[in-house]
Amino acid sequence: MKLFLPKQHGAWAMLIIPFWLSVVASGFRWQQIPLFMGWLLLYLATFPMLQMVKGKKVSFYRKWTVIYLIPALLLLMIPLWARPSIAVFGLLMLPFFVINVYFSKKKQDRNLWNDFSAILVFAIGGLASGFLPNGEMNSGTILVFITSILFFVGSTFYVKTMIREKKNVTYKWISWIYHAIVPIAFLIIGYWIVAISYIPSLIRAIYFYGKPYTMKQVGILEIVNAALFFIVIVLAIN
Repeated sequence: MKLFLPKQHGAWAMLIIPFWLSVVASGFRWQQIPLFMGWLLLYLATFPMLQMVKGKKVSFYRKWTVIYLIPALLLLMIPLWARPSIAVFGLLMLPFFVINVYFSKKKQDRNLWNDFSAILVFAIGGLASGFLPNGEMNSGTILVFITSILFFVGSTFYVKTMIREKKNVTYKWISWIYHAIVPIAFLIIGYWIVAISYIPSLIRAIYFYGKPYTMKQVGILEIVNAALFFIVIVLAIN
């Protein structure tokens, strides 16, 4: 049976980076492995679940929701048993998931606010990962939360200027100004290593703008950029 997987490839980086940066920031505990696997399967379950609310191929999407959701919940029981208070992060995600449901029902999955909502959900997943080992969030975990959100918001602006809004001059300037402000802000408050992590994003937002890249090429460049961000933030929190 061929797996039914989400088509939003950028979401994989949003899922992985905040989670594992938080592991680096808080320290590793073996329960983070089933937490990650459960978190991954929960994400896989939400994709067909959101497709189901559109009212088409309901039985197909229901089947895949159940296939992913049951093992997700079983795996998540392991970290929940070790740290019951981690459930609060699931509650924090719910309002943003409701927003995703709303835009999915409206068939506006690419809406900017829907993207921002998804970014926050993944960032909260990172907080859960950082909270699990000691039952608290240290400064490194909070830094990961903030920097991840800022990075993926910038990525969202950039991808839109390359694909769906490539002829929209307003989006271009929003993207360029945003990508310039973020590293400058971190330099001003003294986080120069964090500021460096956003320089590749600034360069690619300006240099690659207007180039006739395919969606696949844009995605590959974003994978490289995300990897650079991950490495530099690891240096920043150590």
